[in-house]
Amino acid sequence: MEAGWQDAGGRGALVKYFARLGETEYEVVIDQGRITVNDEVVDVDLTDVGIPELYSVLFGGRSFDMLVQSDRASYTITFRGEQYVVQVEDERSRKLNMGRQAPALPQGELPIKAPISGLIVKVLVDKGETVEDGQPLVILEAMKMENEIRSLRAGVVKSVAVLDGQRVEQNELLLLLE
Repeated sequence: MEAGWQDAGGRGALVKYFARLGETEYEVVIDQGRITVNDEVVDVDLTDVGIPELYSVLFGGRSFDMLVQSDRASYTITFRGEQYVVQVEDERSRKLNMGRQAPALPQGELPIKAPISGLIVKVLVDKGETVEDGQPLVILEAMKMENEIRSLRAGVVKSVAVLDGQRVEQNELLLLLE
């Protein structure tokens, strides 16, 4: 992990990361080995202990062990018996990804429609229920495969237009979010 902030000559080069833990985002800057988090200097030392994914962390004068498992741009960190999932993005990737972002979804009512014809296996939400972005709403079986239809944004289920066991056509309304 430490090598990620060093240039080819071994000198610390300025790099900036954005780390998201839940709804909170942190800006992490590493410059010549000095680490700041949200413009506040942090005295931390991270050492690979020789066992894959296990690190020793010296923070605030105390030593801790933590298990770090990576999966592309996210890390699952087990620390003091708690597990945390942190999404990490460097400055360059963030700029590239911002250009790729889909346009913002409209506010107000948002119809969720069947992407393909099929059979409603299970409706997972009820009218009036609050849902999160990406939450599964309906399981739709098509071509012998079950597909989770997920929420495109956070909201409240205004109405549910289908029932378990019902056949639907492509673009048929499944439910309405507000």
